[in-house]
Amino acid sequence: MSSRMPNPQQLVPELGEVGGALFKATGNGSIPRTTIGLVQLRAGQIVGNTYLTVLHTGNLRRAGESEERITAVSSWRDAPYFSDAERAALELVEAVLTPNPHGERVSDELYARASALYEDKALATLTMAVGQVSFFIALALTGRPLPGVSPDEQWRPAAAE
Repeated sequence: MSSRMPNPQQLVPELGEVGGALFKATGNGSIPRTTIGLVQLRAGQIVGNTYLTVLHTGNLRRAGESEERITAVSSWRDAPYFSDAERAALELVEAVLTPNPHGERVSDELYARASALYEDKALATLTMAVGQVSFFIALALTGRPLPGVSPDEQWRPAAAE
């Protein structure tokens, strides 16, 4: 198995700046990095991308998250391991990434629950975290980087010019 494309950051060096800016914006301290990691893992699961799932599982492990919490992200609705705020964050990422044939994805009820648990800056940051992972979903689904290997080994070599 190999990736489909060469390393996008080598092809478009500005990607590093964009990724760094997104990481800085979501790391403003208004919501825990753990919550962002849970959201990113759930996003990888929703889109069915092994690269993102392995990446964010590893990030959560390195951050000291328990195996029970990491494993339960896919079934968070009936798992006892998450706070109300984390549940709202997981529900939000699901709503944004899952088409709703009956209308808008983020309902007024979901927004009200989330805004009751997060101050305005935190809710905006959470929304940007969903956007951040969505930005990288396109690269992961299209380029299919290899999971579980070093960044240098994730992408196929660039074609000689």
